[in-house]
Amino acid sequence: MSQPTLSYTVRQLEARLGVRLLARTTRSVAPTEAGERLLQTIGPLYDGIVTGMNALSEYRDKPAGTIRITADEHAVTTILAPALGRILLRYPDIKVEVTVDFGLTDIVAERFDAGIRIGEQVAKDMIAVPVGPEMRMVVVGAPMYFAGRHLPKKPQDLLGHNCINLRLPTYGGLYAWEFEGDGRELRVRVDGQLVFNSTGQIHRAVLAGLGVAYLPEEQVHADIREGLLVQVLDDWCPAFSGYHLYYPSRRQASPAFKVLVDSLRYTRPSG
Repeated sequence: MSQPTLSYTVRQLEARLGVRLLARTTRSVAPTEAGERLLQTIGPLYDGIVTGMNALSEYRDKPAGTIRITADEHAVTTILAPALGRILLRYPDIKVEVTVDFGLTDIVAERFDAGIRIGEQVAKDMIAVPVGPEMRMVVVGAPMYFAGRHLPKKPQDLLGHNCINLRLPTYGGLYAWEFEGDGRELRVRVDGQLVFNSTGQIHRAVLAGLGVAYLPEEQVHADIREGLLVQVLDDWCPAFSGYHLYYPSRRQASPAFKVLVDSLRYTRPSG
């Protein structure tokens, strides 16, 4: 601030307070008694303001703060958890709160910073960043379950099997298994003795031979390879858009949030 501007500002303050704060001569300027008292009173407060502002600049330059994310169980296991392992070790001032939820949560109303869902489930007014490759759901059952039973050849054959259902809170009902073949899409509402709201529980139940399951291929790939599960209806299970991180377009991105987005962003392998 220039000297003329500073002098004008102090005179404005003196006029508003009705007291002189500075004693001025042609050779010097010194605080009056009132000026000294004001300086002693507000000096520590001013120092606190400066300290607070400096602290904010540290937040701007150094990623810090809490990020709240909602994602389904499979996305947390395969996408989010590996990324957090890298982020949290490198940035000790970043905190992340993860809520596992199969419902299509309103992240604005529930005060989440972001969510992770299948691309086709993300609302059009959100910014969506791909965080994983294409996915595929597959139908599987344990050899002990299929022993003595006919293997399903088409989706409708599942109606004669003991299928393990997934309940989705958002829809308030059971998830209809989705298929595509012969140029048409088909949804089958299967039935069975077991219903879970977690793919992890469904995975354990199908390995135990308790029915047929519809799960992400990545989750059961090793089990199929090792012969623990048998895959059926392969031709009816096409790939689809994978997981996306989504957040409101009007969100002001903090350094911590930018770190998360950059760490999760998926780049398709070349070739």
